[in-house]
Amino acid sequence: EQTLQGQNADKFLCAGDAALYLFNSGAQQLFEVKAFHEEYHSWFIGQAVQHDGRLLFATPVDPLFLVLLYLLKAEKEQGKFQALDQVVVDSEFSACKILLQCARVVQSIHHVTEEKEIGSKVYYKYSHDKTLMWLKKKVNQTVKVLKSNDVCVGGRVQSATFISSKQSTTVTEEDYIRYAHGLISEYIPEELSAELSKYLHLGLVRASNFITLPLQKRKLSEAPLEADEDYSKFNSSDMKNKKTNRKMSAAQKALAKVDKSGMKNISSFFTSKAKATK
Repeated sequence: EQTLQGQNADKFLCAGDAALYLFNSGAQQLFEVKAFHEEYHSWFIGQAVQHDGRLLFATPVDPLFLVLLYLLKAEKEQGKFQALDQVVVDSEFSACKILLQCARVVQSIHHVTEEKEIGSKVYYKYSHDKTLMWLKKKVNQTVKVLKSNDVCVGGRVQSATFISSKQSTTVTEEDYIRYAHGLISEYIPEELSAELSKYLHLGLVRASNFITLPLQKRKLSEAPLEADEDYSKFNSSDMKNKKTNRKMSAAQKALAKVDKSGMKNISSFFTSKAKATK
């Protein structure tokens, strides 16, 4: 199997970090590889121990997302029609050319580009309007999957600094769209994500139905603190009288009548013995 490290991909695309992707045999399907890592975790393989205990997940992803990043770059730098093999070029990751072997890229490239055919060759140029329409379809498809799998989306769309003043058991359509938009935004630049949000008519989260819980600090007073009650009345003699006034059980009454002369207290058996003097 072939692997591809694509620059400006995945959720770190704005920072330009690399992400790991996996192609199946024939490069017909692209998978995003993510690792789940615990600090103390190893694998037993036969009679050997593999110290790298990471658990790798390979999730299918639309390769057009990665091609879109190269189209955006070409639009900013050249802004003209070009062949795809001239657009998908990366000096650091030459394996990006494998993306053009994916049948899905060839079939869906028209969703994000303008096309011009000259002779027997087809040239492409990034289309902003088509891209927004395509991304909206992706969001709608994601919403359907979220609903069919009964995914809770309420917590995702609410700010962590707010607490709802009334418990709402219903989730609106906007909540699903906003959640799906967040998932899709992990694969596109931040600027395009903001434009998609406007295209979907997603406004800012209104805080009218939320209340804040400010951190309340206890005000310190320079005056000495005084007790509300006089605890001196609970002296030792009062406590002894209370103990004696308690109702005794039949066993305790019988034990109280036993002659204890010559008996040792049980605590005396656990005290250290005095050293004998020579």
